[in-house]
Amino acid sequence: MNFSEIKTEDYNYPLPDSRIAKYPLPERDKSKLLLLKENIISHHRFDALPGLLPGNALLLFNETRVIQARLLFEKETGAKIEIFCLEPVAPSNDFQVAFQQPSPVTWKCLVGNARRWKTGKLKAVVELSEKTVTLYAEKKEHTGDAFLIEFSWEPENITFSEILENSGLTPLPPYLHREAEKADKERYQTIYARFDGSVAAPTAGLHFTGNVMKKLGERGIDTDKLILHVGAGTFKPVSAETIEGHEMHTEKIKVSLKTLRHIYSSGNKKIIPVGTTSLRSLESLFWMALRLHLGMNDFNNVRQWDAYNLKIPEGFNAGKAFSVLIDYLENSNREMLEGETQMIIVPGYKFRFAQGLITNFHQPKSTLLLLVAAMIGERWKEVYQYALDNGFRFLSYGDSCLFLP
Repeated sequence: MNFSEIKTEDYNYPLPDSRIAKYPLPERDKSKLLLLKENIISHHRFDALPGLLPGNALLLFNETRVIQARLLFEKETGAKIEIFCLEPVAPSNDFQVAFQQPSPVTWKCLVGNARRWKTGKLKAVVELSEKTVTLYAEKKEHTGDAFLIEFSWEPENITFSEILENSGLTPLPPYLHREAEKADKERYQTIYARFDGSVAAPTAGLHFTGNVMKKLGERGIDTDKLILHVGAGTFKPVSAETIEGHEMHTEKIKVSLKTLRHIYSSGNKKIIPVGTTSLRSLESLFWMALRLHLGMNDFNNVRQWDAYNLKIPEGFNAGKAFSVLIDYLENSNREMLEGETQMIIVPGYKFRFAQGLITNFHQPKSTLLLLVAAMIGERWKEVYQYALDNGFRFLSYGDSCLFLP
């Protein structure tokens, strides 16, 4: 593929601020649902989803949970500093382990108003249920556009998870142009979120309710789950003139051996990821398997252009990919495949597993819109124009699409 021919401006469209959903609807499953099936666009409500899916569908959900990642400090001078926690560094870089750590911990963070914080420790008072905690933040190192920040607190035996849950704010997308409110803590979270680690919600999942899940079961729709911890880079616009100039962000993936076996044995089922995060995770598995098959030591670290540069041996297909990963986990007595993906999906990409997609409407000139165009081709323009013409709400708290190409 010639990535210099994929021009960013070709994936632009006019999105008035008034069409961006600033708040979610009172009821999750009453949002609109645009269906694109066999080149026909139709308009539904999200709670109709179970009846619109093919009977042999297998939905894949992302179980990541959004952390209260924004911490606010005020210097003695009155300057306000915001620290946005991205990912743990020490004593562990594993999210689940890092959240259970007592003081101190080091995280990679973005810092708002950093020029007003040259040196010294920042201090904040955190009120937990029955005690007052003093939280400190100290800059340790500059790394790219982020900083390594050491957090410490007294009393020291409280976990970092408790600190964030009680003093952090919901990391709403910057395009909402508003402060997080108490209600966002629950609404900017899927009902099935289980594993802390994301700084942005897998927003296609925000529409699901217990009622929709119940209807999926009654229809016999198969489901399973995986984990991709969504990073702040998901909001990074493509500023380069062509896609070859864009550096994709890296995100952590976890998929259980049980899930791999389930998908492998699902036969002719139509795999439909819920959200672009689930889709990136699923498709990354093929390239992890190929890297492992080719003898790469860091096989579970998928690079940005692997899907376009790696040569696929004859006979290496989707089934082979799953068997390679399953054999690896079984032979090494592991129950979980863990890795990272920097994979970018652009028009021209050949999907290995995904045969549909449930997703929201994405920002102009974003990698997520490029992913949508990879799945439905030039029809994305018609789909988005239909949504603009018919009152659909856009972006994280907006309405959804079901693509069955």
